[in-house]
Formats: sequence, C-alpha cells, structure tokens
Amino acid sequence: MPETASTTRAPDALLPSLAPLLHEWLPRQRWFAGKGRRVTGFTLDAATELLPLDGPGPGLLHLLVRVEQPGRPAGSPSDCYQLLLGVRTQLPPRLAPALIGRIRQGPLAGRAVYEGLRDPRLAGLLYERLRTPGRTGPLRFHATAALPAALAPRVLDAEQSNSSLVYGDAYILKIFRRVSPGANPDLELPLALSRAGCARVPAPVAWFESGAATLGVLQPYLRDSRDGWRLALDALADGREFTTEARALGRATAEVHLALAGALPTRRLGKAEAELLADAMDRRLHAAAQAVPALLPHVPGLRAVFAAAGGAAEAGALQRIHGDLHLGQTLRGSDGAWAVIDFEGEPAKPLDERRSPQPTVRDVAGMLRSFDYAARTHRPWNADWAARCRDAFCGGYAEAAGADPRSDPALLRAYETDKAVYEVVYEARHRPDWLPVPMAAIERLAAVG
Repeated sequence: MPETASTTRAPDALLPSLAPLLHEWLPRQRWFAGKGRRVTGFTLDAATELLPLDGPGPGLLHLLVRVEQPGRPAGSPSDCYQLLLGVRTQLPPRLAPALIGRIRQGPLAGRAVYEGLRDPRLAGLLYERLRTPGRTGPLRFHATAALPAALAPRVLDAEQSNSSLVYGDAYILKIFRRVSPGANPDLELPLALSRAGCARVPAPVAWFESGAATLGVLQPYLRDSRDGWRLALDALADGREFTTEARALGRATAEVHLALAGALPTRRLGKAEAELLADAMDRRLHAAAQAVPALLPHVPGLRAVFAAAGGAAEAGALQRIHGDLHLGQTLRGSDGAWAVIDFEGEPAKPLDERRSPQPTVRDVAGMLRSFDYAARTHRPWNADWAARCRDAFCGGYAEAAGADPRSDPALLRAYETDKAVYEVVYEARHRPDWLPVPMAAIERLAAVG
C-alpha cells in the first residue's frame, strides 16, 4: 500500500494534481529510461514531506512514482522513479530554470513545483537528514560516521542515469533516480570493500532507503582526483604514453577483484553455464547483424569466439565484479593512486542481473574496450597507443592477481567481442562516425576466432 508522512494531503489527491506536470517534465530528464515510449499514467508508491508544504515554502516532497508505459514485457513491473520536488508559493528568479510548473488543482493548487535538488536550502536539508540516522515516514536514513554540519551543496551536471550533489567539496551524494527493490550494488559493494579494508573505493558514510530499495549513497568526494578518461585524452593530446598509468590501473582493478572475492560469496562457472552464456552472446550477435549489415561478413569468426568460450572445460570462477568498468569509472589522485567508483553496474539491466556473480574478465574486457575508445579521439587514430595500454593494463592486473587475464583467453575474448558487438549497434544508431572504433575490434577478434 502507498505510504505518506503527510497528515494533511492524501496520496490519491496529490498525484492527480501533479500528473499533468510530470507528463511533460519526466520524459525530458536525462535519467528517464523510457524515452521514445509514451507515458500513459502514474502510480504513487510513497509520498513523504521532508519539509512541510503548508507554509509559503520552500517545502520538500519526496515521491516514489511508477510510470506506466506501453511495450513493457509481460509480467515485468513498471519503472519506479525517485523525485524530490520543491514547492513554493513564489519561485525566486534564481530557481526559474528548475521550474517544473504550477499546480492547477488539488491540495497544492497555485503552488510552484520545481526540481528540489537545484535549491541549495532543500539540498542542504537532505544532507542534514543524512547526518541524523532515523526514519521519516517510509524513508530510513543511516550513517557510519559523524558528519560536519552546514556544508554548501552544488549539483553535478555530468550524471546521466542518476543525480549527484557535492557538499563542501567533502562528500558526494548520488541519488538513484530509477529504483528497484534490493540493495543497490553502488552501496552494497563499496560497503563490503570498506569492511574488507580495501582502500581503492571511497567508503559510504551515509545512505537512505525505502523498503528494500536503496535511494541514495553519500561518500567522500575525491576533489583532488581526475578521471581516467580525461587523463588518457590528455596523454594522447600531449603525445605521451599512458602505459605506466594503465599498469597501475590494472593493479588497482585486480586488488578490487581480490577484495570482493574475499568479502562476498564466489562459485565456479560450470560448463553448462558457460554454454548458456555463450549462447546468449550468440543471440545478441544475430540480432546485431540484422540491425547492422556491416557485421555480417564477420559473423562466422565471431560465432567461433563465442563457441570457444562455451566449450571451455574449466571456465573459471564467478564472483561479484564492478559490472560497467571503463576509464570514466576510475579516479587518479594527486599521489598517483587509482580509485574505482560507480559500482551500480549497467543501469538498464535488471538489479538481480547486476548483483549476480560474474567472471572478472568481464571488467577487464570493458577496460580494454575503453582504451580503444580513448585512442579514437586522437587524429590520426592511434591504435598502437591503445594496444600498448591494453598490454600494460593486463600486465599490471597479473602482478596483483597472480594470473594474467590473457593466459586463458577464451572467456576474455568472448566478453570483449560481446562488448564490441553492442558498441557497433550503438554507434550505428547514434554516432555513425564512431562506427570504425568497434568495427576495428570486430575485425581483430573475428580473425583470432
């Protein structure tokens, strides 16, 4: 049943008054996953007043709203989104860009509704609530450390699938926009790594949730760090090698994998499961080749890659991994130490799939593809630079893990191929001028197969 912390507004009256605004505003947000499909309705899972709405404002309304759209697979739940809405009688000019609209009817008629995270007062209130563990309506707040008061907030505009706030350059709060029941890996895995003593990942210091769903995580903000993607592009622009950094990044990745294997359950990847994995890759290849005919000449070689992975007698171990590892998910501090961030996995995939144990070479393959993409930004395309980075990364990984991911290549090659096939479809649809990047990988991998 829907819950509400408000005693003055009933959820069944609140949502209809907001629906006309949400119909227009939600599909325009970068984190809205249902683009291209019309919105047919909303269902309110929970409504909580974090700051009362009775006065002239600002009030802060926390909503968990399900969005109904056609085309959803039979039996699958509708997407649930987390909204933090500011409510004021009059909206100051500085907040005009955050305006969602004015409510025409219902309990908040005449009020201005806006994106609450853009209001420093409301964003600051959310931080203060995280400082004091406890419960507000269906929302539960947790903290593992004492946090300083009154840190000025600012919104980061680089997020795509979520929203992030930085407080005083000391902490970063990630707000998960599309939420699902179950622990989000971006909380679960950093907590496990922190308890295991792994210093490669910023440890969560506070979070909040509703029911079984993780809603937001507060972690230290590594303000003196730069992300690996930007560092790689700078090296290319300056004509510098990146192998020293890539080798250190390989060591850091292996350390994270070893810590995860020690902190959380692992199991063997049996032959039957390896065959199912390879079959799934083969099906994705078939669909991709129908969508992008340029793949067709390479299909026999690529199918051989997947068959080799499925036929491995000992396919290796399964454990928790990052799940979406690339240069943009890493940070290098001024001391040269690498950190790994954003353990949410691929947000488009179901939460259960993202939390399932997988081969570590999936993360390795993602990073190998990332070096290729970085090299493509250089003119002329510096493919040899990427190859040297790939070798250095795997060498560094082997130094820390005790085993080179290239020593048993069938599964690594299969994951790299599967990633490249996905990239071909994406680039063909969205960035045709980038299609040569994954196609070069396809040609290389198909020839090996």
